[in-house]
Amino acid sequence: MALRSGRTRQAGRNGEAEVTRKPLGAVRRAQAITTYGVGSVIAIEDQSYIVSGLDSWRVWPSDKVYEPRLQHWLQVANFQLPPADEPSSGDGIRVRLFPEMYSCGTCKKLQEFKRFGSLASRSVCGACDKPLTPSRFVIACENGHLDDFPYFEWVHKKSAPTREVDQQTKHELTLESSGQTASLRSVVIKCSCGVPPASLEGAFGGGAMSALGIKCKGRRPWLGRDAKEPQCIAIPRTLQRGASAAWFSITRSALSIPPWSQTLQQRLNEHYNWLAKKLERGLPESEILEDIKEHPHLTDDGRFPPEAVLAAVHRRRELEASALPDSDEAAMFESANKLRQEEYNHLYDGTGSVARDENFECMQAPGDGSALPYGINRSMLVKRLREVRALESFTRVTMPDPAGGDTRRAAMANGTMDWLPAIEVSGEGVFLAIDEHLVRAWEQRPGPVRRAQQIWLNHTAILRERAERAGSTKLPGDIKSPVTPRYVLLHTLAHVLINEWSLDCGYPAAALRERLYVDQDMAGVLIYTATSDSAGSLGGVVAQGEHRKLYETLESALTRTEWCSQDPPCMESEASGIDSLNLAACYACVLLPETSCETNNVFLDRAMLVGTPDDPATGFFYKGD
Repeated sequence: MALRSGRTRQAGRNGEAEVTRKPLGAVRRAQAITTYGVGSVIAIEDQSYIVSGLDSWRVWPSDKVYEPRLQHWLQVANFQLPPADEPSSGDGIRVRLFPEMYSCGTCKKLQEFKRFGSLASRSVCGACDKPLTPSRFVIACENGHLDDFPYFEWVHKKSAPTREVDQQTKHELTLESSGQTASLRSVVIKCSCGVPPASLEGAFGGGAMSALGIKCKGRRPWLGRDAKEPQCIAIPRTLQRGASAAWFSITRSALSIPPWSQTLQQRLNEHYNWLAKKLERGLPESEILEDIKEHPHLTDDGRFPPEAVLAAVHRRRELEASALPDSDEAAMFESANKLRQEEYNHLYDGTGSVARDENFECMQAPGDGSALPYGINRSMLVKRLREVRALESFTRVTMPDPAGGDTRRAAMANGTMDWLPAIEVSGEGVFLAIDEHLVRAWEQRPGPVRRAQQIWLNHTAILRERAERAGSTKLPGDIKSPVTPRYVLLHTLAHVLINEWSLDCGYPAAALRERLYVDQDMAGVLIYTATSDSAGSLGGVVAQGEHRKLYETLESALTRTEWCSQDPPCMESEASGIDSLNLAACYACVLLPETSCETNNVFLDRAMLVGTPDDPATGFFYKGD
């Protein structure tokens, strides 16, 4: 990443001399969509920055990523890998100084960075030549806006004129810490005008800003100083600068499945727009076929007839004209949308052997199924898969709900962009389908219904509260959680298998990931390698899907799940986890690294697998006496 400073000159890709900038730091490409994406705050040495909008990123045509199904869902022309910027020119991902308020630990001054008289590259106080410290606190709202903490308003409360009106009195702020305690009571703001000092105690309260009459200014510093959204009605909240609540990514992903994973479609990616425009102009297909013949790369030197290429173009145009996967405004889990349904069908049926340059290979584990564990209908070995993950947007203060419904999204750029940042990972996995007859009978039992209802009630209350804060016009009765016993079962099963397989095949749990397929007509889970580094290519996950091996590991996982070191409180819990959306689930038994879970470790209950001491029949894998 780089700031607009430290200019030098070097030869560009086109051979011409161009202005470059000294790099400030670097992050991995995957972090640019998960941790340090657009609008996130990042600490680099002794300064703090915010990652600028996509319109300032320097991306290259050679770094385009294609996944037609995901492109259609997110309505973009393509994806771009976050710039690696090699050789380093300091002009890949731009950042801006934020927060603007800094303090000096020696002279105690608290003011904007530019008023200290420091060079942008040094971050020292111009008066005492001592290091400066960026403000620890910022304010943000649920609409994604971000601003400096209002120190002036905080110390003056409502007893003094605004700084714009009060021109006769000099206001110089200082920040001091008594050091007596680690609480905010020890952090004191003073002003040279003589107003009584004010500690920061209470600044994190939900109504702290509204009590002072401070409203959200709609600032979007990642898009520029003057990039504001006026008339924001959300109430700003105080956050620590590096708090996780200051930035939540909204990522979308899709697997490459046939026909889009096939070699022909891969070769068509770079040429599709050119051929589609010819069809839109109404050119004769005979003329288009002649143009295709003149591009041996597209036909793979005769491997694909021009007619097959043109048929592939027509198929992609049909995809673009089809309904969007999330066209239904009702809140629903991503695991039930159209993209997942398409993936489920291909994972369930398999592909057999495919060409070496294709991105999807899935086949049924050998055997007649007699060695499959109870409750498992099918085990598929996914020997080759490719996943594309894109950063769609981000939120602040409140974590995005896994069930959707909340449409608030922060802007990623000034204006409309036809691309989004994304990464692609390749790996392997195992797909398991649950016995449909068994699960239909199980989800009618009183135990699963009762426990899922507890989670459903808590989640519905949260969805309605968020809708009310967002000014939704929906009636409260129309807002309902999509949580079902089936979803909690499949989700918890994925977690216990990931924990077991991480012990059995040597993977760290963070290198494995779940992908759920849950609806009235779907009951499956894919566990696969999910990292773009070496930990995702160790091999060995596919072997876990072989019938005898799966039987052993599932039995072991269920045995571990029956007991937790936090029992009995864990099993007897009526609400746990974020927003009380779990039941019997904690870090000692079921929870995973958040990168491995689709829903940030919520909607989990191990009693759905093994039952409770009072009601063993609650467990799906309970076979009776």
